[in-house]
Amino acid sequence: MLVLASASPRRREILARFIREFEVIPSNASEECSIENPAEYALELARRKAREVHGRVGGTVIGADTVVSIDGHILGKPGSRKEAFEMLRLLSGRVHRVTTGYCIIHEGREISGVAVTEVKFRELDDDIIGAYIDTGEPMDKAGAYGIQGKAGLFVEWIRGDYYNVVGFPLEIIWKLRELGFEVLSR
Repeated sequence: MLVLASASPRRREILARFIREFEVIPSNASEECSIENPAEYALELARRKAREVHGRVGGTVIGADTVVSIDGHILGKPGSRKEAFEMLRLLSGRVHRVTTGYCIIHEGREISGVAVTEVKFRELDDDIIGAYIDTGEPMDKAGAYGIQGKAGLFVEWIRGDYYNVVGFPLEIIWKLRELGFEVLSR
């Protein structure tokens, strides 16, 4: 049994493109974390999620956590319209990093890693930021944007895995293949 320890519809959708059968069991692990390094932070939360779900149901479990960072500071999900505006203003015209930590628990061992993608935003004026916030899209996303949605317009370029920016790097799929899971089957 393969289990995705996430409530994210985006992670579920990406995994379903490659793996036919899996279950989705969201983790109840705490997401409070005082680690400031983005890679260590994302990896710690991914491990917590995978371990918590594995402890309940066993099987092969995938945990993942994605963070957006700029100037070494992690940008979480905005708690308000004002916070979303401040985050998008900070990202405007600049390069930031999207980091996903992942942990796969399989047959008593943990396989974990970190994927990092650089993203450059175009210069954004206050009107376009406000219009984007009005869509409601940024409110449940790290860094206040989703590249797969309307904010894709803001991206000048990316360096790395696009799917990592969405929240589920394809490196995870490749690891599952190496563990014997059938990918690309229908």
